[in-house]
Amino acid sequence: MGHPPRRTAEELDAADPLAWARDRFVVTDPDLVYLDGNSLGRLPAATPDFVDAVVRNQWGTGLVRTWHTWIDWAASLGDRLAEHVLGARPGEVVLSDSTSVNLYKLAAAVLAATPDRRTIVVDAGDFPTDRYIVQGLAAERGLTVRALASDIDTGLSLNSVAAAVDDDVALVVLSHASYRSGALNDMAAVNSLARKAGAVVLWDLSHTAGVLPVHLNASGADLAIGCTYKYLNSGPGAPAFLYARADLHPALRQPIWGWFGQRDQFRMGPDYDPAGGIGRFLVGTPPVLSLAAVDPALSVIEEAGVARIRDKSVRLGEFVLDLVPPGMRVASPVASDRRGGHVTLEHPDAWRICRALAGAGVICDYREPDRLRVGPAPLYTRFVDVWDAMDRLRDLLASRSYEQLDDAPGRVT
Repeated sequence: MGHPPRRTAEELDAADPLAWARDRFVVTDPDLVYLDGNSLGRLPAATPDFVDAVVRNQWGTGLVRTWHTWIDWAASLGDRLAEHVLGARPGEVVLSDSTSVNLYKLAAAVLAATPDRRTIVVDAGDFPTDRYIVQGLAAERGLTVRALASDIDTGLSLNSVAAAVDDDVALVVLSHASYRSGALNDMAAVNSLARKAGAVVLWDLSHTAGVLPVHLNASGADLAIGCTYKYLNSGPGAPAFLYARADLHPALRQPIWGWFGQRDQFRMGPDYDPAGGIGRFLVGTPPVLSLAAVDPALSVIEEAGVARIRDKSVRLGEFVLDLVPPGMRVASPVASDRRGGHVTLEHPDAWRICRALAGAGVICDYREPDRLRVGPAPLYTRFVDVWDAMDRLRDLLASRSYEQLDDAPGRVT
């Protein structure tokens, strides 16, 4: 059976209800095919002017007086994320720090609140920072890390989670979608089995927030963290977010006691007394200019709607699968309901192929071992982009021109 012709992609684009959204992003090189939105989203067209106004007007003219506006941005942007992206209530999401720091804060708070439980459960194949932070917390406290083996392509088995979570487990740390393969974990099922054992689950939503509907409240989620620079398009190094279900706030005291997490902050009291709500998970003065970039990026997502974004993401992923050339093996779940926003392909020379594709005007990325990640972001990726990328990949494989490149590892992949 042959691959769909390019006119099929053109027809899909013509019927795309989100076609308008591409114009809301900066596309400086129309010939470049960008399929790495799962690593860094494109620049929203409204962001430069929005940030410029913050710099020139709010900072340049308003000076310190503008802190009356800035002081609540972390919470107000968090409420917008909660409503439009994460399926949470107002006062349960806040922007702060990095994903790694937020993971540390929430995980440490859980461990401090459950001293009689001595085990943390993780996916042995999860994103490195999640595993490293858990390892550090366990080493510091003399705890056991129970690392579960997962299939590199299809992800973690729910049965293995169920078998691992017992009455000694304080915390389960999992990604909603695998960073390598995009394989999805069943959030509601994991939350349910952990709750029965008295354990808390902390979810990393970095590869799902903004590309598929997340139902934190409906699934009974306890805690979550994630970045805003992938499908949320807020820029490199943008502040991360954290979620804590409201009823858990009083019991959790995060370990970095900074003045932004203090009750009655400007009373400058002598001793730390954490704020009563989600603000207790803040630490220090927020990076206002980086926070500013979240606002216009989130506006595009709010207008598009995450349900429609997911619908197009599924169709883009299926189109990638329809076009996989001979020689590349699909290393992601084939079923759309088991896969997040990206599709991973395996080849022994994937690193050189990734670099050769970049030379041919196609930006994907590489992950060990031998994985090429194809990440079409629905707000700005067209079906013709996918078709052209896979056509160039097919030509590279046929010509073996990638073999002219060395296979020395890169600082960034």
